Amino acid sequence: MLTFTGAAGGETGNVLLLHAFPVSSQMWEPQLAPLAESGYRVIAPVVYGFESTPSRPGWSMDDYARDLARLIEALGWKSATIVGLSMGGYQAMAFYRLYPELTASLVLCDTRANADTPEAFSVRQEFRKAVMEKGAEEAAARMLPNFFAKETYETNPSLVEKTRASIVRQSPEDISEAMRAIAEREDSTELLTEITCPTLIICGMEDTVTTPETAAGMHALIPGSKLELIPEAGHLSNLDQPAMFNGILLEHLRSL
Repeated sequence: MLTFTGAAGGETGNVLLLHAFPVSSQMWEPQLAPLAESGYRVIAPVVYGFESTPSRPGWSMDDYARDLARLIEALGWKSATIVGLSMGGYQAMAFYRLYPELTASLVLCDTRANADTPEAFSVRQEFRKAVMEKGAEEAAARMLPNFFAKETYETNPSLVEKTRASIVRQSPEDISEAMRAIAEREDSTELLTEITCPTLIICGMEDTVTTPETAAGMHALIPGSKLELIPEAGHLSNLDQPAMFNGILLEHLRSL
């Protein structure tokens, strides 16, 4: 778990950053210091088993949401802005469904609300099998080409390699468990219409995993939500264009 502490007053100064699959909370490094320097209290937790945290076989998005609520309680916070990217977005929606009173606002990044189709579910099971047979390198080989805008992938090898390293140091077993939790997540489409807290949706314009069209569909269902598309950014939009991502996120936080 990565923690940066700022000095913002009030509950709108609390931020949880929930990471994507199969990277870890390290992906939020470009956001942690800028948010803290702007006065926000920021924590970026990791899912079960990642970065040598205890594994939890059979965990669900609801399980993780409950542990996030325990974390917020332990910190003495009354609420927090929940920022989730991709898998983190699934966790953010699960958290809101269980704890709307603890959610100061939502920031849903490069994610989707609908559950997997049978075809997508089958693909995820094949992914799990391949990772267990070939190791974490297989997850990196499959995911990395889909994470970044084409230009970033071709011209920023240090970022690509750092992201690859974040994947391959996770165990195949814990990668597989996270993928199972993703595949078995609840459909949150109807939940979107019930969201009443301030909500920002962010999506990379070159995201081919959860496309801008997917983001626009979520925006249309969440009352009063705001949609921001980031040019020259893929699925990990916070890494592709960190300065632009940070500016959008900070503008949202300051509006609360």
